[in-house]
Amino acid sequence: MSLADPVLLAVGLLVAAGLAWAAVVIARRRAAALAAAGLTAGGPRRGRARLGGVWFTIAGLAVLAIAVAGPAASVPVSRASGTVILAMDVSGSMTATDVAPSRLAAAKKAALSFINAQPDNVDVGVVAFQQGGLEAALPTPDHATASAAIRRLKAAGGTSLGDAILASLSAITHKTVAIGRGGSEPDIGFWPSATIVLLSDGQNEAGAASSTGTDAGTDAAASVAEKAGVHIDTVGVGTAAGTTVVVDGYHLFTALDAAALKSIAQATGGTYHPASDASELDGIASSINLRLTVTSQPLPLAGAFIALALVLLAAGAVLTVTRTGRVI
Repeated sequence: MSLADPVLLAVGLLVAAGLAWAAVVIARRRAAALAAAGLTAGGPRRGRARLGGVWFTIAGLAVLAIAVAGPAASVPVSRASGTVILAMDVSGSMTATDVAPSRLAAAKKAALSFINAQPDNVDVGVVAFQQGGLEAALPTPDHATASAAIRRLKAAGGTSLGDAILASLSAITHKTVAIGRGGSEPDIGFWPSATIVLLSDGQNEAGAASSTGTDAGTDAAASVAEKAGVHIDTVGVGTAAGTTVVVDGYHLFTALDAAALKSIAQATGGTYHPASDASELDGIASSINLRLTVTSQPLPLAGAFIALALVLLAAGAVLTVTRTGRVI
């Protein structure tokens, strides 16, 4: 239990202790005076009964002193909280229409549904990524900001999954996160309540793919996230059959690269969610589960102590009236 103002508690207890000392001294003097006069106070039991109301009153004052000091207990509470970064692929391949009306339009709709489903204690940010990554909105409890950023997104450029992860980690930590020379990975601390939701078709133009389906830069970025405790849930937007899109006057074939997205999710302890049509994307908000974090919240106890103090004071008043016939 913690106290907001221990000084008030100390003052209140000193007052209660002073009253208790005064009650004992007065009772002894009264007993001595009666004995000197050859009278009896009715025995020890009657004396204690006469003082019963006084002790209840003093106890009530002591409890009231605790209430005034602002007592509070720390209660662990499990809840979905933390930070979520929606990493949105806005590369040219996202204009493909194998997911109606287009991959990007369907992903934006799913992202907006996801944001609307989050409680107020979840900070939501948006990172739109092409090659190089582009931060669109820092994480904030104002979900309207994230929704507005999603609505503004337009497709252009190529895709770098590694840069998307690094840009998302930068948004989470509020500092630039980058792979060092020679592939050295930065230590960004531990962020277990942060999650990245990456919506992409998995088409990666950053470099040659490894055996996992991702390039070395993406593997390194995923490793940084994994060591920081950040899960990456990936959402595959597109179909394996693919389609052709026109980018800068060129006809390019594009298809969903599920292997790359699965590799990223598995490397960070996240989950891959396939979404080959609009209906599957609509269910993304309910299929991605944020981790529960245990936080300690203060539980004010002043009300309970005030109630106990009132009971004790009332009991003291009743005993005083019934035993002595006087209110004070």
